[in-house]
Amino acid sequence: MTQPAPPRRKGTVLRSVGGVYEVEVGPNDVYEASLRGRLKLEQRTGDRVVAGDHVEILEHEDGSRTIEAVTPRTSELARRSPRGGRRAKVIVANIDQVTIVFAAAHPEPRLRLLDRFLVVAEANQLPAVVLVNKIDLVDPADAALRFAPYSAAGYPVCMVSAQTGIGLSAAKDRLCGRETVLTGPSGAGKSSLLNAIQPGLGLRIGEVSEVVHKGRHTTVAARLIPLECGGHVADTPGLRELGLWGIDRDELRELFPEFLPLRLDCRFGRGCTHIHEPACAVRAAVDAGSIDRARWESYAAMMLDDG
Repeated sequence: MTQPAPPRRKGTVLRSVGGVYEVEVGPNDVYEASLRGRLKLEQRTGDRVVAGDHVEILEHEDGSRTIEAVTPRTSELARRSPRGGRRAKVIVANIDQVTIVFAAAHPEPRLRLLDRFLVVAEANQLPAVVLVNKIDLVDPADAALRFAPYSAAGYPVCMVSAQTGIGLSAAKDRLCGRETVLTGPSGAGKSSLLNAIQPGLGLRIGEVSEVVHKGRHTTVAARLIPLECGGHVADTPGLRELGLWGIDRDELRELFPEFLPLRLDCRFGRGCTHIHEPACAVRAAVDAGSIDRARWESYAAMMLDDG
């Protein structure tokens, strides 16, 4: 009599180290699995299996486990090949949003760097949220004014202090129940925020990278950290290095959302670079103050590749 096939279990890949995948199949229930041979032959974007992939695993009689199937992805955060190469390096899959943590002070926020984070999110068609941490160190009104251009461009901006708890509930609401890429410059307080949102996590300050980098990783490896309130956060060292990843200059003008309503009003329409052409509606809006001049200057620096 034929024995029934053993049941497969569904799970989410937390990380990959040297061809071994950590798969979460339930709360505090994580297995190591390898990739079944036939899956290695399938053509997928970038890596065949990455953090965030939803998979089915099978346990064998010898106790080993293999990934038998991978569910089609709903989204990807991918590093594109330079100069229009054909393949992309997928960093993490099935992500709902990119949450960018910047400090209001200590260190001083470099807004051109924030613009680059947002461009990467836009290029991957992922919603972006800006969390401004350490709001207790500055006048909140000044911080709100400083980050107002991002609200005007359509990005949710949350003011928060991991130290005092200001805005923490709103920040938690932005993360819980979602699959989030959490990124930002060093010193912004990502670990402090995660500790405040999930106290049992116990990350040392500056430790997010150490948690993620255990084992042998490439520079763009990611690991998902489960949240008790639901969802995961993924720290992505490759995103923090923040090259623009082969984004074409002709595409860049589409990645500043405040420019888009005006693009057909330019004399040269979609062909306008918004840099030097006459009768450019975007530059007219900058001169009129309806588009933030610093955002346009950041865009121009990226277009000229000196940002």
